[in-house]
Amino acid sequence: MADAWSLLATTGLAEWMRVSRWGYAAVSALHVFGIALLVGAVLPLDLRLLGLWPSVPLVPLVRVLRQVAATGLAVAVVFGGLLFLAAPATYASTAVFQAKMLLVLLGTLSALWFGVRRDTVTAPRALRRTVAVMSLLCWLPALALGRLVAFVAE
Repeated sequence: MADAWSLLATTGLAEWMRVSRWGYAAVSALHVFGIALLVGAVLPLDLRLLGLWPSVPLVPLVRVLRQVAATGLAVAVVFGGLLFLAAPATYASTAVFQAKMLLVLLGTLSALWFGVRRDTVTAPRALRRTVAVMSLLCWLPALALGRLVAFVAE
């Protein structure tokens, strides 16, 4: 796998990510924007699924926040992938980065499974709460680990 990371690091886009101060900063800002959309949608949706704000109708909330979260995830993944190009071998070998990516994968798979297999609104309350807890246990630590990556990747 090390050969793949080395090859990836030699691409023009990877070189640009390493040498372009403003390019890297712009890509990083867009990655953070995607994360803000994702977590900003997931957190209130999960809290509503846990029972907060029972007077807020679930159907329109799910419809809007699911789309915002999906958009945020797409933006974060695309621009996070570009950030990864700056030092693929370093990031890939860092336990904090690996844990973050595992949590992102689990959070995404959980959301896809629940969204495809069950109707969020008609699912039993216990299932909605379980899914919300699983989501929070994936996305919030992924957010914290993502911030830590900058401090532990050498």
